[in-house]
Amino acid sequence: MKIAVAKENELGELRVAQVPDTVSRLVKQGFEVWVETGAGVGAGYDDAAYETAGAKIIADPALLWGETDIVLKVNPPAKRDGWSEIDWLKPGATLISFLNPLGDPALIQQLAQKQVTAFSIELIPRSTRAQSMDALSSQANIAGYKSVLLAAASLPRIFPMMTTAAGTIPPAKVLVLGAGVAGLQAIATARRLGAVVEAFDIRPTVKEEVQSVGAKFIEINLEEDTTAEGGYAKQVGSDTQELIRQGLSAYIAKADVVITTAQVPGKPAPLLITEETVAQMKPGSVIVDLAAETGGNCACSEAGKNVTYESVTIIGPINLPATVPINTSQMYAKNLLNLVKHLAKDGELQLDFDDGITSSACVTYGGEVRNERVKDALLVVSG
Repeated sequence: MKIAVAKENELGELRVAQVPDTVSRLVKQGFEVWVETGAGVGAGYDDAAYETAGAKIIADPALLWGETDIVLKVNPPAKRDGWSEIDWLKPGATLISFLNPLGDPALIQQLAQKQVTAFSIELIPRSTRAQSMDALSSQANIAGYKSVLLAAASLPRIFPMMTTAAGTIPPAKVLVLGAGVAGLQAIATARRLGAVVEAFDIRPTVKEEVQSVGAKFIEINLEEDTTAEGGYAKQVGSDTQELIRQGLSAYIAKADVVITTAQVPGKPAPLLITEETVAQMKPGSVIVDLAAETGGNCACSEAGKNVTYESVTIIGPINLPATVPINTSQMYAKNLLNLVKHLAKDGELQLDFDDGITSSACVTYGGEVRNERVKDALLVVSG
């Protein structure tokens, strides 16, 4: 079977789906690997490195997409030079990528109509067996780390306590909202930089995880069930959201830095910080909103922009993992390598839909949309 490593063409996207090390492992597994010209340049890998690893370099993207059996990519298929990358896929081909299936179910329907077998990386289950394939977590880990560096660079004071001849400087106070993978890494990074850290999550079950990385857990009594299937945060009602906003306002007002990571798959990000709460913060304070792309946890956030509101800087970064492309590509490549090895036997795909990983991640097969949540999202889109 031929595996394609496609070049990413989105603005600012420097990651690549496979690095030379993982390509060599795929070749040893019996696959023929084609890599699009320049696919790894943004992550520090030239074409010669892929050739040394055993790959064939392909200049024509239509040939690469159309003549291979499995296409590996970071971002969903897009339009390129007036062509849709989906149109290049041959019926029966397999696509493995981030696909945003709940946010863009129409794309999933297109893949089904094209008779493509598609695996959405976002839907890899949170389980011990699937941990090595969980690219959503590996990329979120880096986003959490980088969010703290952005905050530290923008904050007009230092993070750690410092004792000098001129006196003692107290440590910065950091508040992290959302204790998923990104939030926990943000806590750990802020602690390593010397800040005093507090954190909140609507799931009380994560309290011990928050404390284990050095933060104080903020508890707000919520009567509503807040944990969804797979351990993710659940979308809660408007009354509960208002209770959370009120409960957090005093903590936000005291913080030098607030990092927000709260997101619900397929839904707009929950509003946690109102304009009134931002106005209560100290001048020079910083908010880094990792949910800016899905609507933002802060009312003042704008995706891809730095905004100043009442002397507070609100940063709404887009695609933070792509700003650390060497490490995120290495991690993502290993995630995909492990998934391909899970799906393939003796160099051929052998899909077992009784297997939890295969069944969860496969969104299209045999011309049909398989995932029930995607089907529901399609019904909403179609009215």
